[in-house]
Amino acid sequence: MSVVGRRRFLIAASALLAVPGIATTQAQRRLPVLGILNDLPAPTLEQIASSAPTKRLQELGWIEGKTLIVERANSAGSTERLPKLAAELVRKKVDVIWAISPPAAVAAARATRPIPIVFVRVAAPLELGLGASFARPGGNVTGVASTAGFGVYLKRLELLREILPGAKRLAAIDPGTVIYATVDGGVWKPDRDRAVSEARKVGFDLSSHFVDEAKDLDAAFTAITASGAQALLVSASPLIVRERRRIIDFANRSRLPSAFIESFFVDEGGLLSYGSDVSATVLQSLAQVDKILRGAKPAEMPIELPLRFDLVVNQKTARMLGLTIPPTMLMRADRVVE
Repeated sequence: MSVVGRRRFLIAASALLAVPGIATTQAQRRLPVLGILNDLPAPTLEQIASSAPTKRLQELGWIEGKTLIVERANSAGSTERLPKLAAELVRKKVDVIWAISPPAAVAAARATRPIPIVFVRVAAPLELGLGASFARPGGNVTGVASTAGFGVYLKRLELLREILPGAKRLAAIDPGTVIYATVDGGVWKPDRDRAVSEARKVGFDLSSHFVDEAKDLDAAFTAITASGAQALLVSASPLIVRERRRIIDFANRSRLPSAFIESFFVDEGGLLSYGSDVSATVLQSLAQVDKILRGAKPAEMPIELPLRFDLVVNQKTARMLGLTIPPTMLMRADRVVE
């Protein structure tokens, strides 16, 4: 899925069937009410009507205005607005809140204990206080985690090692500031030291280069070149997504095999990606929403992991870099860009 397609999918998912201007009559209020909390901009009516999540809910029997009412709360990129929007959904007495991002999930969990919450696109739900365990969350929150621990991170390292059996020096481009508020009012940060130790497991010496603004990339590129890096591992953040063309061009110009978490980087020239399928996890979480609307209790519903992780390889980039992708990797790949 391209970055444009991915963004359209998530924007459409954030609104689903919510069509502005539909009056909420007394009769309609007897229908189940789904509240959707998201930090993306509101979608167009065309995006709503054609979205895969809308169609999936209809397949499950939830048709807006007939069997379901939808309340939409989009913060248009402002995480600061999420607590207020979550409180508004609580005041509207929605039957379940679908939270589409870590800040949205935390804001919803802080806003209510009785109303069930289903999250999606959250990488560290236990660390954020969204559940006691994956098997038995124990509260009013469940959902689909985008990953658990360092498993997916380690997999990308192993894929680079498979392609580069003799490489030693690995550079990483990471967000400089990654801090998530937790449900109990604390903060959570990724474990930078763990990343170094995971890299050592597969024989890489990892040097991380942190970027918060576009201007930070030039200094990162200079430092990576000076370090004699033999491969590049790239995390995801809004800045990194916006500046992906610069990063991909740098990697290929510097003849650095590159690994990403999102497949659209590979579509635009990166070497490989490994990560959860965003669209699939969104639809997976809707199955949980469906169960709760039909009476299931989130405390008894396990926090799920994605059912699908995709490996995407760019053969054209490999040839340009003078690399031979092992045939076994090509056979395992979910998609190969020629």
